[in-house]
Amino acid sequence: MEEKLELEPLTEEYVDFDTFSKSDFRVVYIKECEAVPKSKKLLKFILDDGTEKERIILSGIHSYYEPEELVGKKVIAILNLPPRSMMGIDSCGMLMSAVHQENGEERLNLMIVDDCIPAGAKLY
Repeated sequence: MEEKLELEPLTEEYVDFDTFSKSDFRVVYIKECEAVPKSKKLLKFILDDGTEKERIILSGIHSYYEPEELVGKKVIAILNLPPRSMMGIDSCGMLMSAVHQENGEERLNLMIVDDCIPAGAKLY
């Protein structure tokens, strides 16, 4: 049986370069990851973003990943979003994932990058 792949259409609206340039995408290292109590979806990540302080980001990807399989990975995050409180915890950024549909089922993959890229490296 051939798999049916469905992708979202490309966005037709343009973003000017100045707006795009304000987005701060960085490589972050996952130091710790745990399920958020009383939530079926949320994982709490403690990240090294290349600065002196740890960054916390919450992500609703628990149905795709178990916390222990993500510790030690380097992923892509946007860091200059305003903090957002979820389950009483401030999430300071967003992890980047690729999403598509296969046979009517949503698939999600975190953007995991090579270990040789240091935490804090900026994406352009």
